[in-house]
Amino acid sequence: MSAPAFVIHRDFAPAPPQPFRMDRHYLLYAARGAMRLEAEGRTWSLPPARAALIAADHAITVELPQPLTALSVLFAPEATPQPPATLSVFDISPLARALLTALRDRTDPEAPGDPRSDALFAALTQEVWHLARAPSPAHMPSGHSPMIRRALALTAVALEDPPSFDALAATLAVTPRTLARRFASEIGMPWRAALRRMRMIRAIELLAENDASITEVALAVGYASLSAFTSAFRDMTGQSPAEYRRSFRQDL
Repeated sequence: MSAPAFVIHRDFAPAPPQPFRMDRHYLLYAARGAMRLEAEGRTWSLPPARAALIAADHAITVELPQPLTALSVLFAPEATPQPPATLSVFDISPLARALLTALRDRTDPEAPGDPRSDALFAALTQEVWHLARAPSPAHMPSGHSPMIRRALALTAVALEDPPSFDALAATLAVTPRTLARRFASEIGMPWRAALRRMRMIRAIELLAENDASITEVALAVGYASLSAFTSAFRDMTGQSPAEYRRSFRQDL
């Protein structure tokens, strides 16, 4: 009989977007590095400060833009409650991270349980299901039309020095008015607000990726003013960039 829960603890190389679906409830967590998750018309970045709980048989797309160390858990649906939602991305708690660290060697799906690991998995289940009821707002609508998806892609590769909105519209062969209307209907925000959010999501990834200074991260995502970058980052995450980085730096 397979275990009620087991851990995926291994290193992964960068990889392009790939469909992902499991027959178990899945806690997706990167102990080091960051991944991107897309589902339900939204995109999230998952650095070590964040995790995702995905219900069994729910399809998502995962991209690995940088090397990462996974510390994820697969839960048997018959042994755990139904997750609060089919997909929930949330800020990881110190308790959940400590439980994951304690369980990181429980990687054999056929290994028999023992009282200690069973108790730790039970505590982790309770904590993760609790966290999943308070999802993070830090996501990016992905759009559904080819026009908006291409507009977002063109913006994403030029965060440091983005094109003007008029230039972006010209590249897409539409008027600025048409593009603005499509952004409002598909994304629910103007292009400028989308650019700001994409910059913050990329900043989150850079903070997890390396030891670049906060100023270097700000410049890399197009902010010449450190104070403006810090203010925008705090508006999205509730923390300064330095506080956010400290929240997930640990030895695993």
